[in-house]
Amino acid sequence: MPARPLIGLTTSHLADAAPRTHHGLPRRYSEAVERVGGLPMLLPNLPELAAGYAARVDAVLLTGGVDVHPRHFGQHPRRGLGEVDEARDAFETALYRAARELGKPVLGICRGIQMINVLEGGTLHQHLPDVPDAWADHAQRVHADTLGHEVTFTPGSLLAQTHGEQALVNSSHHQAIDAVAPTLQVTAVAPDGIVEAVEGDGVIGVQWHPEVLFQRHPHALGTFTALMRLLE
Repeated sequence: MPARPLIGLTTSHLADAAPRTHHGLPRRYSEAVERVGGLPMLLPNLPELAAGYAARVDAVLLTGGVDVHPRHFGQHPRRGLGEVDEARDAFETALYRAARELGKPVLGICRGIQMINVLEGGTLHQHLPDVPDAWADHAQRVHADTLGHEVTFTPGSLLAQTHGEQALVNSSHHQAIDAVAPTLQVTAVAPDGIVEAVEGDGVIGVQWHPEVLFQRHPHALGTFTALMRLLE
């Protein structure tokens, strides 16, 4: 049996632990990676080890979490900015750059797509309720595994190949991509035009949470299938 590709998953500092002492991640990220044939490995936020992690894993998954600090895209914090985690920002910056230098694929989910866009030179909306044209429900109050708004995929994109022309997704974010990084292409949008997915050379980012959806809505597994195709 061929070895499963090793997928490194970034982690959050747990809110219910002593400040910045525990790392963790919802189980469903690992379950989704396993479902598509990967071997998930959780990575603690240790910037000094980022290059070593990047060398060992076959791909990286930047997971969801708190807001990206605006200083990373040249802005001051504005009203509406949520919790930030500068230690995680530092780790994911080092990990992403090391992984990309080695040609390792990267998938970003929610915060992860935002981090990818920032590290590739783009910017973010700090608080979508302040964006006049953002009328879709991007922070749904129903259960996270409930389908929310629709996204439309760019024909020919990798995500279109694994999801189809359109798909219903969930939505739990108040930040989003504003200026798209020059190395990335928008490959899915919400009904109000907010960027929902990007792709680049060896890079995929999605704004929704497919790891929460896939057990009840198998089409959501297409996001993880796309990551595995980058490894072929």
